[in-house]
Amino acid sequence: MKNKIKGAWIGRICGCLLGKPIEGIRTKELFPLLKETGNYPMHRYILSTDITNEICQKTSYNLKGKCWADTILSAPADDDTNYTVLASILIDKYGKDFTPGDVMETWITYQPKDAYCTAERVAWRNYFNGYCPPDTAIYKNPYREYIGAQIRGDYFGYINPGDPEFAAELAWRDASVSHVKNGIYGEMFVSAMLACAAVSDDIIDIINGGLAQIPSSSRLYENIVNVIDWYKDGICEEECRRRIYTRYDENGFGWCHTISNAMIVVMALLYNDTYGGAICSAVQTGFDTDCNGATVGSIFGMMRGQNAIDTEWTYCINNKLKTNIIGVSEITIDDLVKITMKHINKEFGV
Repeated sequence: MKNKIKGAWIGRICGCLLGKPIEGIRTKELFPLLKETGNYPMHRYILSTDITNEICQKTSYNLKGKCWADTILSAPADDDTNYTVLASILIDKYGKDFTPGDVMETWITYQPKDAYCTAERVAWRNYFNGYCPPDTAIYKNPYREYIGAQIRGDYFGYINPGDPEFAAELAWRDASVSHVKNGIYGEMFVSAMLACAAVSDDIIDIINGGLAQIPSSSRLYENIVNVIDWYKDGICEEECRRRIYTRYDENGFGWCHTISNAMIVVMALLYNDTYGGAICSAVQTGFDTDCNGATVGSIFGMMRGQNAIDTEWTYCINNKLKTNIIGVSEITIDDLVKITMKHINKEFGV
């Protein structure tokens, strides 16, 4: 189990790092950037040495001052990893019977307001203005089906190996403070997949295990099933990607909605049999690059274990993660694994 847990943590952190410098870029600029730097199809980190003045002048997306893999000594702080660490603090303080109110109290205690974005920032504001969950998710919150909850559910899968139903229940409690409908289902889906991946290495079974925990009448369920069907029908990955683009345009529909990004996650996992291939597929597709790289990396790392992640992805983080969490400026991945194992073993009375 420890090997899988470490794989999940490393997988999430390195997948996030791959997509972090280009979060929010549009594919019309992402593809030329990758091609001009000899990284298309994507197969490695984007490096600072790739980002020449000429490249910057051709790209309206701001490429300066980013966290490049060859310029860091540890994994940088990011909301995609902050929330996973924050969930471990939530469980440590309140246990698995935590309430949505406990989630909000953890948020305001352990992170400054600037660490929150979109739906989470609105929920944070609503809570301070006297609203309680689930009203924190609803009142004047146009982002309530965005990807924010989907990136928060990993830890609930980590600590419930083989129990996707309970993992999804914890994810529902967490997501309900800031999201509704498909926004909630995205977190339940990812948490349940991770609980399944802890005891399986069959990706179809893992995805179906996640789907079993969300309403079959939901748009998220329907779209994930579509991706699975395309894969089973022999549609190539590039055609699958094109169909996602056709259905959910990154400009008109929005690049950080739950559904489109969940489709990308499932596509990357279905079509790729290596860690590098999976996270590169997710990031190269665009939309929310660091979120999808992190989620794909987490699921793949849990499914295959830490030994499936080559050193070409881990060398730059030096077993360390920075966070924006108050009191946890930097933590080792080994310590994160120890905390996670403690929460798993406590459940089983070890």
